[in-house]
Amino acid sequence: MKKNIHQQIDRLDEEYGKEIRIFLDYDKPYELLIATILSAQCTDKRVNEVTKDLFRTYPSLVSFAEAEIKELEAAVKPCGFYKMKAAHIKEAAEMIIDELNGEIPSDIDLLTSLPGVGRKTANVIRTHVFRIPSIVVDTHVKRVSFRLGWTREKDPVRIEYDLMKKIPEDHWCLVNQDLISLGRSLCKARKPDCDGCFMSDICPKNGVQ
Repeated sequence: MKKNIHQQIDRLDEEYGKEIRIFLDYDKPYELLIATILSAQCTDKRVNEVTKDLFRTYPSLVSFAEAEIKELEAAVKPCGFYKMKAAHIKEAAEMIIDELNGEIPSDIDLLTSLPGVGRKTANVIRTHVFRIPSIVVDTHVKRVSFRLGWTREKDPVRIEYDLMKKIPEDHWCLVNQDLISLGRSLCKARKPDCDGCFMSDICPKNGVQ
């Protein structure tokens, strides 16, 4: 099992390189937090389109905390679930200012105590803001890690811990982005392109929908 995983990781390195990348646009740590909250059940492309104007309208964490909720809802509406997401963004901004001295924490328990922040969002922050090795389990990582034979778990938290045991820590941040890239381009949910995939000869689920 581990030998095959290392072979697959080497293949991913060859295809995608070893530079840590992110698909969400941001300048400040709190902006990444907000963008990741908005990304729930929404494409990164749409989030980036929305945050381009959103971060100009609300140029500071304080401005999000003080935002009129109806105006914030309207601004994030294209991302879906806008009432819940706007509420979470405003409440998280208030909590960061009032209880965390205005700083985004690196501790996962503090991060997940913020409204709208689960382990996936927390691990995105830990990976890209603090460079703390973390496994981010989104829909692509869940699907592709199963197809590659890395896990049989179905629950995202159980998948996270399973992958942490099997993937070398120096690749935790890399496999996040690599499996997302593979899931978007080739290993799609409805119709994976197994014939055109560079992993096909070492994938146990080759040809399985």
